[in-house]
Amino acid sequence: MEATRELYWNIGHGIPVLLPMYLFTFAALGFLVRSCLQRMSIYRQGKPLNRFDQTAVRIGELVKNVLLQGKVLLVKGPGYAHALFFWGFVLLFIGTCFVAAQADFTDLLFGYRFLYGNFYKVFSLVLDLAGLVAVIMLSGLFVRRYIVRPKGLESGRDDAIMHGLLFAILITGFVIEGARMAVTELPNNMGLAIWSPVGLLFANVLAGIGEATLRALHQSLWWLHFFLVIGFICSIPFTKFRHIFTTSANFFFTDLGPKGSLVTLDMEGDAESFGVAHLKDLTWKDIYDTDACTKCKRCQDRCPAHHTDKPLSPMKVVNQLGEIACSNPEAGLIETVSKDALWSCTTCRACQEICPAAIEQVNKIVDMRRNMVLMEGEFPGDEVMKAMENVEVNGNPFGMAYASRGDWASGLPVKQLSEDSDVDILYFVGCYASFDKRNIKVAASFVQLCAAAGIKVGILGKEEKCCGEPMRKMGNEYLYQTMAAENIETIKSYGVKKVVTACPHCFNTLSKDYRDLGFAVETEHYTTFLNRLVKEGRLKIKSDSFDCTYHDSCYIGRYNDIYREPRALLSAAGATVREMERCESESFCCGAGGGRIMAEEKLGSRISESRAKMAAATGSDLLVSNCPFCLTMFEDGIKGAELEGTLVPRDIAEILLEKLEV
Repeated sequence: MEATRELYWNIGHGIPVLLPMYLFTFAALGFLVRSCLQRMSIYRQGKPLNRFDQTAVRIGELVKNVLLQGKVLLVKGPGYAHALFFWGFVLLFIGTCFVAAQADFTDLLFGYRFLYGNFYKVFSLVLDLAGLVAVIMLSGLFVRRYIVRPKGLESGRDDAIMHGLLFAILITGFVIEGARMAVTELPNNMGLAIWSPVGLLFANVLAGIGEATLRALHQSLWWLHFFLVIGFICSIPFTKFRHIFTTSANFFFTDLGPKGSLVTLDMEGDAESFGVAHLKDLTWKDIYDTDACTKCKRCQDRCPAHHTDKPLSPMKVVNQLGEIACSNPEAGLIETVSKDALWSCTTCRACQEICPAAIEQVNKIVDMRRNMVLMEGEFPGDEVMKAMENVEVNGNPFGMAYASRGDWASGLPVKQLSEDSDVDILYFVGCYASFDKRNIKVAASFVQLCAAAGIKVGILGKEEKCCGEPMRKMGNEYLYQTMAAENIETIKSYGVKKVVTACPHCFNTLSKDYRDLGFAVETEHYTTFLNRLVKEGRLKIKSDSFDCTYHDSCYIGRYNDIYREPRALLSAAGATVREMERCESESFCCGAGGGRIMAEEKLGSRISESRAKMAAATGSDLLVSNCPFCLTMFEDGIKGAELEGTLVPRDIAEILLEKLEV
């Protein structure tokens, strides 16, 4: 970049130099464009997908996450280093364009200069400091990659090329600047030299060399610097440098639909296969994601399955798909990725929430599961197949008689809609709160809280079926849609105006996924519903001081961004919340998501035990959640981690009922 800035100092400005320089430059840019267009043929192997709507919103995402480095800055340390390096390099690029405009056009053709006086001094200082910051940050990233070497961070040819080229471009730029300053600004023009402090440092080092030698050094290094930049441009399509374009554009292509929603398959059409088994079954965006990935391993670091020694790395799944796309498009995706890896996913979305490249990992995994289940009839274990059969027959994974689904509500202030549909809300109870003894207590607590606030609650009772979410995330789209259609028809028949559910999985499914099937009834999670009742003064809670730690369930937190309301309810009850190391958007899964609630955890260690240990590390003896799956998993996890008597799992509704003003 210093090459153009100092072009006319020693080499001389004019056609003899400008012509070959710009010929090489345009040739490199043409090669870059041609190579990128050729690479697009890889993406075209996938199915069509519209990611060009809502242009203004997409441009906003691009600006926020590329120019402002929003997602990159989510991780301290390397994230900050990358952002500072990026901004430094952008400033150098802009500065180079300014110098080129003056040296090669306005000054050469019209004798007009705009880089002079105080503006030039500030300009020089900004570029010098930008280059210094870029060198320091690149050095830090080099030390991290090759000396500190965090576990799981893979380094290869591309990384060596990137670090080598960038270091060479930056350092030669400073040496060129120092050589020029040693002749033109030392010692008689120090008033200008001090505005290029890093260049001045190099100039002082080179000051003892004769002028002729400095001129020769400047000229030779200038051309070396120039061809390093040309090499950088030409290498972009063939190395990880391509993320400059692919990652940036991927924020424009981000999914603007409901967060975490899946594509609803047409189960009644004439499709010959369902799900994803081969590259042609993916969308172009799925394949494009593989080029946007920088192998930063953020997704892997936050994956609960990988953390507990299961054979799943979201990063490796994406890159394995990329290898197939580039080298063997006919290969079977599922066999390459491995079935154990695919079944290990809890669909917690931690990978997507932290990814600085807007890659969509979860839908790829679920789509491959769909193929295994719908086309091969394959499940991760017999217990999952049994649970699916139970849902088909009795509408719940436990195999309990559907007629007993409303028995838990006996004696409580709640109506069954089949008997009286004059209610304020329909409480969609869910399977666990209907049949699991531990979670029945939570359902009863919620109903009593509503009664205290004067809310008339109704339930479907034996007419309610499993929402279908665990089956869907396990890949059984057919069974999910069957359950969903029955629930939607039943709810519509009673003219329900509002649904409230205590299960995050039911909430996410009814409020998002059911929309594709014609369900339009307002749906709310009980934490936001109760928090509003407390704020309105309709639900009065005593504030008695106590300590607890709170677990952000994945489907309320990352899927729906509900973080404030549960904590507000605990605060209203007098709680001091001791946050776990992994909380809010970086919360650690309980292990039940993705249909894993139905499966035995046979690989690695138990996710729920890891989370229980994190909770115990806060020093609190009370672990609070707002999800029946989480509560169930924590009951087992605490036992497995040998924390019984040290840590007690509770639901927010239970705590609020105990603090209720009578």
